[in-house]
Amino acid sequence: MFLENASRKGWVEVICGSMFSGKTEELIRRLKRAEFARQRVEIFKPRIDVRYSESEVVSHEGSTIRSTPVDSAQAILLMASGVDVVGIDEAQFFDEGITEVCRRLADSGVRVIVAGLDMDFTGRPFGPMPALMATAEYVTKVHAICVRCGNLAHHSHRLTGDEKQVMLGAQDCYEPICRHCFAELRREEQMSDTESKR
Repeated sequence: MFLENASRKGWVEVICGSMFSGKTEELIRRLKRAEFARQRVEIFKPRIDVRYSESEVVSHEGSTIRSTPVDSAQAILLMASGVDVVGIDEAQFFDEGITEVCRRLADSGVRVIVAGLDMDFTGRPFGPMPALMATAEYVTKVHAICVRCGNLAHHSHRLTGDEKQVMLGAQDCYEPICRHCFAELRREEQMSDTESKR
């Protein structure tokens, strides 16, 4: 399917971190540089991500780039023929097939740049991100600043009581916090749960 690119070398780059760490900003920066170099670029995002725009990838800082919303990882393969660079935002929301899709694109000579949350709000690895990070040639971990103490943050603390893993939101729903503050909050939540059960 992608044999026309087979003479070039492809690879996978993963940009990961917490909410508000600049993942999407970095993704957009790399993709715009590729466009400036007159490379053929296609950008994809999960169709469920409509926080800022239905058809664009938008960073929390307001940077934008056109994109194609898709329902599944497999759809990316169908639409990425004949391109030099593929960008994928919010990769944690895709099905596990996203890793194989990225592998196939890279094997065919495409540079694949993927951005996503590496951990969910409970601090557990998020969806396909561990597999993507393991198979990528390049992994960039970016950090936010902890809103509670000012240290480097790599946790996304949810500000609501919603327990489902996938919950779209921005500063009204999440805040970036460091390991220490995350552990403190988890202890407080456990103590509160224990108290309420008495």
